[in-house]
Amino acid sequence: MGLVSGEAGRGTFVRETSLAPGQGIDQKDVAVGMIDLNFNYPSLPGQAELLRTALRQLALSGDLEALLRYQPHAGRAHERASVARHLSTRGVTVEADQVLIVNGAQQGLAVTLMTLLKPGDVIAADALTYSGFKVLADALHLEVLAIPMTEHGPDLPALDRLCRQRAVRAVYSMPTLHNPLGWVMPLEQREQLVAIARRYDLTLIEDAAYAFLVENPPRTLIDLAPERTFYVSGLSKNIATGLRVGFIAAPLPQVPALERIIRATTWNTPGVMTAIACGWLDDGTVTVLEEQKRSDAMARQTLAAEVLKGLRYIAHPASYFLWLPLPEDVRADQIVVELMQQQISVTSAEPFSLSANTPHAIRLALGSVDMKVLRQALITVRTIVGAYL
Repeated sequence: MGLVSGEAGRGTFVRETSLAPGQGIDQKDVAVGMIDLNFNYPSLPGQAELLRTALRQLALSGDLEALLRYQPHAGRAHERASVARHLSTRGVTVEADQVLIVNGAQQGLAVTLMTLLKPGDVIAADALTYSGFKVLADALHLEVLAIPMTEHGPDLPALDRLCRQRAVRAVYSMPTLHNPLGWVMPLEQREQLVAIARRYDLTLIEDAAYAFLVENPPRTLIDLAPERTFYVSGLSKNIATGLRVGFIAAPLPQVPALERIIRATTWNTPGVMTAIACGWLDDGTVTVLEEQKRSDAMARQTLAAEVLKGLRYIAHPASYFLWLPLPEDVRADQIVVELMQQQISVTSAEPFSLSANTPHAIRLALGSVDMKVLRQALITVRTIVGAYL
């Protein structure tokens, strides 16, 4: 029933299986017995022990009391340097004073949007895009224009036409491992996007939350256009969703404005969590976890390809999700309900869609359950969707 968990050498513990109303992401994700193909929180064996060891080391070293005080708004200098060194392995060449440490990538997006735009401003994004961006744009009263999409990325001639017709201020983009479609924008398209941004003086917001899963990706937008790109990422997917540490890499002249928004919203990141995260960046733990999760994601995509053979779907071979378009006469909410009745939670296209005509499709998150459970869940998905073919 999943009500208890065992840890070797420590014993058996009662799991936290319920949350008060409004405390969780979605009440479906805490239902007892529900198989979660809705949210991704990939975890590897031994991660809890990593945290236990890190807490012991932190307790025995340095000025622990200093971590309990207010921290600088953008993070301590040596921690910003740690993040800058980490980003250099991602094709992001920035100085430490261009880095701001935030409470997860989602807050990084919020801080960036609040700094750059005001209510009523126009921002363009892919017609299918990250649901968390949609929520932020709505909360900040931004007007979001949908960029039509091709098989490999945004329709850039369509974006050019939008910019001629409307006063677009910024573009939100996920060039490396798009969520939910999983494509990686080719270098030629990235260069075209940068050219459009320079032609119309657009700001580029580069979301790299899942970029660690792609080996040898094309050059980042911030590398191609450092004067106008804000690069946002974090450690939720490559380490753990409970580790709310993220970062923004930004043009140096914009750093003070970003710091003011951090000060106005959260003041700073928790010193203890940031110290642990930066320690893992420095000692190579993050690199090892990223390699392991890349392999794990590939294994899950291989399993999905085996089980879903015969169904048309869209996915990157190393991503933790896939996009499953439905037959024309099948409604997504119908499939979602049928899967819920089988104790499987999935996401329809609605949270990701910026268009008036939302496609009928579902997104399957592959990273939150073990492989045996995932296989059985995918078999059920295959059976239910396949019945309509």
